[in-house]
Amino acid sequence: MEQIKLYPLKFDPIYQYRIWGGRRLSKLLTKPLPENELTGEAWILSDRDDHPSKVTNGPLAGKTIKELFEQLPYELMGQYVNRFKRFPLLLKFLDCQQVLSVQVHPADDEKKYIPQGENGKTEAWVVLETGDDAIIYAGLRPGTNEATIRESLGKHNIAEDLACFKPDVGDCVLIKAGTVHTLGDVVVFEVQENSDVTYRLYDWDRVDEKTGKPRDLQVEEAIACIDFSKTDICPVTPQVEVAERILCEKLVEDEHFSLWRNTGSTTFMVGKENTPHVLICIEGHGELESNNEFYPLKKGEVMLIPAIAGACPFVPKGHAILLELGIGSSH
Repeated sequence: MEQIKLYPLKFDPIYQYRIWGGRRLSKLLTKPLPENELTGEAWILSDRDDHPSKVTNGPLAGKTIKELFEQLPYELMGQYVNRFKRFPLLLKFLDCQQVLSVQVHPADDEKKYIPQGENGKTEAWVVLETGDDAIIYAGLRPGTNEATIRESLGKHNIAEDLACFKPDVGDCVLIKAGTVHTLGDVVVFEVQENSDVTYRLYDWDRVDEKTGKPRDLQVEEAIACIDFSKTDICPVTPQVEVAERILCEKLVEDEHFSLWRNTGSTTFMVGKENTPHVLICIEGHGELESNNEFYPLKKGEVMLIPAIAGACPFVPKGHAILLELGIGSSH
C-alpha cells in the first residue's frame, strides 16, 4: 500500500436496522435497502471496529478506513496525524420515520459515563426531507430541572419538558453533548464525534417488534449527563461566506467539526491543504478534480479528500448542493 498515493475516496454505505426507521433512504442512496426491514441509518463514513467503511473506488477498493488510517496516517490526516487514534468523525443519513428515543450524550470530560476507548458525542443534523409530523426536540424548556424530569418520567409526559420546533428542509441543528434531544418524521444528514455512547431517557413506551420487548433505558446515566443550561435549541443561522458564483454557507464551527453548504452550478474549491475534508452530495452531481484525475460524486454519496490532496476544484454538472466537512475549527 505504501506504493499507492492516496486519492479522493468513496465508501459503501452500511445500513442499520432501527425500530424507528423506514424506507426513505432508498430515494437518497442507490445501494438497495435490506428487504422487509426498517432501515433507520446509513453509516456513510465510519471508522468503527464493528462497522468499518470500505473504499469503493480506485486501487484501494476494499480497504477499510481503519486500514488507511493505520498504514497511511500522514497522507490521510496531515496536521492531525498524531491527534487521534482513529478517524474522529462518524457520518450518517437517518430516516426517522418515527420519533427516536429521548436521549442524551455525555461530554468528552465526563469520563465516568464514557466506556474505555470511547469519547463524548457532539453532533449536528442537516434536514433533507420532512413529513407531515416532522418534529425536532432540542434542549429543555427553561426552568426544567432534575426533579421536574423525574416527575414527568413517572407520568410518561417527558415531552412537556422539551423544547421543540417543526423543521424545514435545509435547517441545520447543532446538538452539543449534554443536550436532551430527539427527532421524528424527517430524513437528515448527521455528523458526530466518532462515538456510540447514547443514554436513553424515555422511549415512548413502545415495544421492539424484533424482540417483543421494550428497549433498555439508562435513566440515571442520562440524567447525570444532562446539561440543564441547554434550553430552546433552534436551527443555526448560516453565515454566508461566498454568494457570487456559488452560495457558500458556514453552518457549524465547533471544536470537533466545521460544516459548510455549497450551492450552485459553477466550479468552486473544496478541501484544504494538509487537512482531510469530507464531501457529501445531497442534491445533483458533479466531479472533483485532483492530480489531473476526475472523481464523480452524485446525490447520496460521500467522498473523503485526504490531507495530501489539499484544495481541489469541484465541478457541478448542473445545479448541485454539496456539504463539506472539516475536522475541528476552521480557524
